[in-house]
Amino acid sequence: MPKNITTPGHTPKLTKLHKLSIAGVATLGAAALAFSLVPGNSQTTTDDAAVSAAKVAYSEQQIKDVKASVTDQLAGADLKAQAIAAKKKAAADATAAAKKKAADAAAAKKKAAAQAAAKKKAAASRAKAAAASRSTQRINIETVAAKTYANNLDGWIRESLDIMKSKGIPGTYQGLHKNIMRESSGNPLAINDWDINAINGIPSKGLLQVIPPTFKAYHVAGTSWNIYDPVANITAACNYAADKYGSMDNVNSAY
Repeated sequence: MPKNITTPGHTPKLTKLHKLSIAGVATLGAAALAFSLVPGNSQTTTDDAAVSAAKVAYSEQQIKDVKASVTDQLAGADLKAQAIAAKKKAAADATAAAKKKAADAAAAKKKAAAQAAAKKKAAASRAKAAAASRSTQRINIETVAAKTYANNLDGWIRESLDIMKSKGIPGTYQGLHKNIMRESSGNPLAINDWDINAINGIPSKGLLQVIPPTFKAYHVAGTSWNIYDPVANITAACNYAADKYGSMDNVNSAY
């Protein structure tokens, strides 16, 4: 037997549809009761029979009207319920469509951003590769175009003059060549072991016979620290002569 799930003391709230149904059933019951109270073996007069027949006929019509009314009310309530359900479904469909549209728009925006980032990265990569390529080409060109010098007195003088020019040290080919030939006859390993400098323990060395303290003091950056290196010896000596005499061109004797 089913348990009674109604909470004691609480009456369930009736909907409009339930109320209409109860009213219809009550009316039908009343009509049926009135019909059943008419005696089956009545021996009344003809007038009474007529009146009873009229009452019964009226009751049957009333029952029909009630049935039609209840049917119409039920149909109207059903249509109203269907309309409400349809409205709710339309609203739910609209909400779902809006959410889907928003999700699609967000996905499209994210995809576009990813594509833009990928393009930007690819462009940066291409630019970097192009810059590296240009740098390599430039290095190759500079290497090919690098000036070379002969490993002899002429080459040493010319290389020294180029370094002196970049450092702002004055001097000419003729002035350097003249003094080199007087000091060492063009021998980069020449050393003076008899003058006062030699006696003092600091003999003059190299193409332009420079003593070690002078070489160290007037050494030109970018050249060797070896006093016997031809280019380093010439540039240091010319740097010293420029400081003391204005230029190696002005030196015509021991300096």
